[in-house]
Amino acid sequence: MVTRVSETNGTTPVLSDDVAVLPATEVAEILSVPRTRVHQLIKDGQLLSLKREGTTCVPADFLDGNAVVKGLSGTITVLRDGGYPDVDILRWLFTEDASLPGTPIAAIRAGRHREIKRRAQAMAF
Repeated sequence: MVTRVSETNGTTPVLSDDVAVLPATEVAEILSVPRTRVHQLIKDGQLLSLKREGTTCVPADFLDGNAVVKGLSGTITVLRDGGYPDVDILRWLFTEDASLPGTPIAAIRAGRHREIKRRAQAMAF
């Protein structure tokens, strides 16, 4: 099930305000694709989005140059298949982990996507 995550889930913010996000229109420009393609990437689980101030946004850390960070979509797929809602996936990706040097998304960006995907598989099943 694909859902767009609102900025808050009840009263708890989905992501802290210090997590940089980009509007879908800007993501489209960066990826050199139509805005509709960005929404398709979100629907297909290549990206996750949230609403900030009524605008569909994607965390900036999901992009590397003019591409989606390698390994992100596989991690999203594993967690979705394991029953995790998008809001929980977003929170997990941006939550500090004492066993990592930082967050899961930072590890994915650093090329450790296989390790993060294995952790996601262990969580999901």
